[in-house]
Amino acid sequence: MANETPPRWDRRMQQRLARGEEAALGELYDRFASLVHSLSHRVLDDETAADRTTRDVFAYIWENPHAYDPKKGPMRSWIAGVTQELAAGRLRRRHREEGPRTPDSPERQEQIEEKVRAASTAARADYIVTSMPSSLRAALELTYFQRRDYRQAARQLGVTEDEARRRLRLGLQLLSSATSRPMPAQPSGPGRPR
Repeated sequence: MANETPPRWDRRMQQRLARGEEAALGELYDRFASLVHSLSHRVLDDETAADRTTRDVFAYIWENPHAYDPKKGPMRSWIAGVTQELAAGRLRRRHREEGPRTPDSPERQEQIEEKVRAASTAARADYIVTSMPSSLRAALELTYFQRRDYRQAARQLGVTEDEARRRLRLGLQLLSSATSRPMPAQPSGPGRPR
């Protein structure tokens, strides 16, 4: 997967953050800020709100380094989950504040939650596409964005037609999980940025 870090790096980074090493936060920011900002922007569709969410995510990580559990998966996935949760919360608040000044009806709450679900699904799909191996991503891009069939994609990728079909099938299976699974490891508890 793209930008994947070894588990040992993840554990060392968590330990450095727990010791309060500011350089560790800077390194983590350099590695993951573009992921955090792009996922935030995908959910919020607002540059300023995405910037604020990015700051909130790294503040949460700095204040809660032990919230990450290496046994549950890579730090990249955890950070994506934290991002998705904070961005979704910001989106919910925005819709409540922009809505009518009357108490929220169940219908209004459902409309807000539907918008949050749609934005979260789109962000998860983006995360999956950017995280999948480049061979799968290239096959999907050729067929869906450049409108190539699997035979043309196979020629352009320099692989057999069976391999092109296999890559497309696997890429689509990964992408379909965007609607069936939530983002991993959301933040919870006190100290969570609002």
